[in-house]
Amino acid sequence: MITLSDIEAAQARLDGRIRRTPLIKADNLSTPITTAELYLKLECLQVTGSFKARGATNRLLATPERDLANGIVTASGGNHGVAVARTGKLAGVAATVFVPTNVSPSKVAKLKQWGATVEIIGNVFDDADKAARAYAREIGAVYFHPFADPLVMAGQGTLALEILDELPDVDTFLIAIGGGGLIGGMGTAIRALRPQARIIGIEPVGCPTLKASLDAGHVVTIPKITSAVATMSCARTDERVFERVRAVVDDVVLVEDQAMIEAARWLWFELGLAADLSGAAAVSALRDGLVSVTPGEKVCALVCGAGPEGLS
Repeated sequence: MITLSDIEAAQARLDGRIRRTPLIKADNLSTPITTAELYLKLECLQVTGSFKARGATNRLLATPERDLANGIVTASGGNHGVAVARTGKLAGVAATVFVPTNVSPSKVAKLKQWGATVEIIGNVFDDADKAARAYAREIGAVYFHPFADPLVMAGQGTLALEILDELPDVDTFLIAIGGGGLIGGMGTAIRALRPQARIIGIEPVGCPTLKASLDAGHVVTIPKITSAVATMSCARTDERVFERVRAVVDDVVLVEDQAMIEAARWLWFELGLAADLSGAAAVSALRDGLVSVTPGEKVCALVCGAGPEGLS
């Protein structure tokens, strides 16, 4: 679906259009959660508050201006939608974002603040996605898919380039999964540049989309989503994304929603980081002992999204 050269091209395209976010060592903690050397990549400080700005902006910059005349449409659990709302402002065109009913109110507020039109449709992302695609066809707008798009995936992969530039000897990457675009993009770069590193995905117990598909050996649809984490709740991934993920990922572990809430609170207390639940997912897996590590192992966990969940 993509190669390292696609990710490198995205990095060049994005230069000056997004932030290079900090990579910090999580030390001097009152309650350490691992014997490994833990590093956190702070995409919660990215433009719009998540890594999604990378993929959406790369998609925008690679799209001919004439295709944008009727605006941009997308569906999202929240973070991708905010990133697309920003691209609409950058391009000077209308952005319409379809979200499910379980979207975080704070994400809706950010969408509106960026100037997007927000449509709340269906109970899960897949419902919103179907409605958004139909609307885009109806008005002749361009559709920015949150994960099943090579340009979006390549943009997300630039995260791995930044991490490996600063910390080339990472042993293990912990990466939250929604539809699979982030871990597929990052995994492509990691396998090319640091092939011996472990790549561990994290999904909610209530929406194990990639875990179920990997276990089955083919894409499956989750019949019922019980997770309340909209940014990580997608009933079905794309076949091309699945093949990319299957080629690069070592394992996928499942975390409870409550564990992500507690990890978000830990991030706020220990490091002053306001992470949403997807942003706390990687730390959650480590706190709960779902990923085996050894003393001194260099582990990089993504804090991939910002939100108020850790503030109380």
